[in-house]
Amino acid sequence: MANEPGTFLPLSPAILHILISLAGEDRHGYGIMQEVALQSDGQYKLGPGTLYDNLQRLLDQGLVSEVIRRGEEDSRRRYYRLSSLGKRVVNLEIGRLEGVFRQAKVHLRPVKAAKS
Repeated sequence: MANEPGTFLPLSPAILHILISLAGEDRHGYGIMQEVALQSDGQYKLGPGTLYDNLQRLLDQGLVSEVIRRGEEDSRRRYYRLSSLGKRVVNLEIGRLEGVFRQAKVHLRPVKAAKS
């Protein structure tokens, strides 16, 4: 099924960052780019091409919707909102990544030296 959250996983870094940036509030494109940079302490930056190509894909998949905001200074500005499907996908991906990190920690624990 196309609308099953698990079919979207694993998410690319760009898509994960975009979806997380929309988890707290609706944002326009530039606001998404700013939030991604803020949340990643400047380590991850989205360019306009990457952002808008991925936003279109997310709109087509139903993970994000466009929101019309009345009374905005610039009516050309498009705002985006995380859909309920998008929220489920983000939560599922976070759980998947937590499992990956748990396994990595197990394998990276220092080996205790044997006592003589």
